This record gives sequence, C-alpha cells and structure tokens, in this order.
Amino acid sequence: MVAGAPVSLVVLTYNEELNLPFLLESIQGQVGEIVVVDSFSTDRTCEIAERCGARVYQHAFENQAKQFNWALDNIPLRHDWVLRLDADETVAGDFGQRVSAALANTGDDVTGIYLRRRLYFMGRWMKHGGMYPRWILRLFRKDAGRYEDTTEEHVVLRWGKARKLALDFTDNNRRGLTYWVDKHNHWALGEMLDTMALMGYGTLAEGTVRARLTGTQEQRTRWLKGNIYARTPLFLRSFLYFAYRYFLRLGFLDGTEGLIFHFLQAFWYRFLVDAKIYEARKFGLERACLRSEYTGSRAWEDRLAPTDSERKH
Repeated sequence: MVAGAPVSLVVLTYNEELNLPFLLESIQGQVGEIVVVDSFSTDRTCEIAERCGARVYQHAFENQAKQFNWALDNIPLRHDWVLRLDADETVAGDFGQRVSAALANTGDDVTGIYLRRRLYFMGRWMKHGGMYPRWILRLFRKDAGRYEDTTEEHVVLRWGKARKLALDFTDNNRRGLTYWVDKHNHWALGEMLDTMALMGYGTLAEGTVRARLTGTQEQRTRWLKGNIYARTPLFLRSFLYFAYRYFLRLGFLDGTEGLIFHFLQAFWYRFLVDAKIYEARKFGLERACLRSEYTGSRAWEDRLAPTDSERKH
C-alpha cells in the first residue's frame, strides 16, 4: 500500500460487500493503514477488505460506540491519529494530501479535527435543510478521543481542543430505501432512551457530550435537544421539526428526493420515537428507561408488550 497521511483508518462492518469496495477504492494510498473491525459478516466483506490490504479483526457487536471503543482499546494502531469512516462513505482524490498538510500545521493542543459530511439520499446530494455543511469530529488523537454511548455517537475529547478542516467526505449508502427505513426503526429504540433521559426519565451514559449553547456543534445540539425539543409536547415536536427543516432551512430545494428524505428523517423518524415514548409511558415503564436496565431492543420490546388483561381492555 502506498504511504498516505499518517493516520489509521478504522471501519466498522457487517455485511458491507455492496458499499465497502467504493470506500476502499477511494481511500487507497491516502492513509497510512486501514483497519476493519467486522461483526462476523456472512458475506464477502472480510475477503474484500483483506484483498485491499486492510487488517481485519472480528469482534461481537453490541453497538457502534462500544465496537469502536473496543478497537481503540485492543487493536495496535500504527499512527497517533485515528480516522473514522463508515463502509458507505468515500473520500475525494486529494483527501490524504490535505489531511497530511493539516496535521503538519496542527499544534499539540489540538486533539480533534472536524470534517464536513456530504450526505446523499437516493443519489442526490442533500444540500439544504441543515444537512450541509454538517461538521462531524471524525479525525482525532487515539489517546484523546472516545465515542459516547448514545444513539448519536459523538466523539468526546478527553483533553485538548478541536479545529475545523474544510474537507468533505461523502455518505452515500447504496442499500436502498427499505434498508434505510429498517435501520431507523432500529435506531428509534436508542433514540427513545436518550430522549427520555433528557425528559427526566433516567440519565444519559457517562462520558457523553455536555450540553452547552455556546459550545461546539454537538454541545449546541445537545442543549437545544434537552432544553427545547425535549420540553415540547410529544408528536407536535416532530411536525415543528419537519417544518423547520423543510421550509425554514429550505429543504424543499432538494427536490423530490429531498421531500422524501426530510419527511422521513425529520418527521416520520421523530414521530416514531415519540410513539415509543408514549407506549413506554402508557404502560408505566418510565423507570425502566434507566440505561442500566436496558439490555437490548428485543428485551425492551418484550417488556413493553401488554399483558393479556391489558389487551382485553
């Protein structure tokens, strides 16, 4: 592999034979090493990764944050800087060169670098509705960064500060709409727990991003979510959020694909989360929303299932 930027790319995978080749082709020669942490895929994911020169490790999956933190704790990474990309993401041809230049001009007090995500949906760039530029902390010193154990999965820097680099990476999942809907239905459970914690039922896990209106993008988002969104009535807030994204933030300029995306992501998904919150409150399971009692989606849904007597009424 041609030497690239002095960073270790870590990719989490599970049955990504459709998306992974696009990432690996785009990143070849642009980073110092590629590490794939696979969750025991049943397709050709590992074969594809090894053929492209990646080091492949397998580890049982619990959630994205724990899987990535396991990689940081257990895999001997060759470089001090770690880059996180998902299997459905790609980079441009000058990515490695620009990262190398940025790191060469980065002081020791900087431990994280924000990159810009360019999100595609049904083949169209979601440029409006607050989707771009979306700054995400994806490059960090391995001894400083840690993923928070929430659905949003932000990197939390244990020391130092972060800077921005005007460099895009592209998010373009090729699995189609059914996969997208299934994925968000799965995420809705964790989002329900996180939102209920902000509503006063339970607490967020330790090491999460601190809410701060004048802080980083993640801190502002956490503040707005906890102090405004979580205090807005159930179901109404999904209507308001969609209207904000689609009309005030000009999401309608993204065309038909934008209508589908913003409606599903800003309204349907948030409405689904609220429906799960309503269900939990209806059956008196608010206390079970303490994260220490959460053991997985199937166990949670079993606890929510009404009893025979409740079904009769």
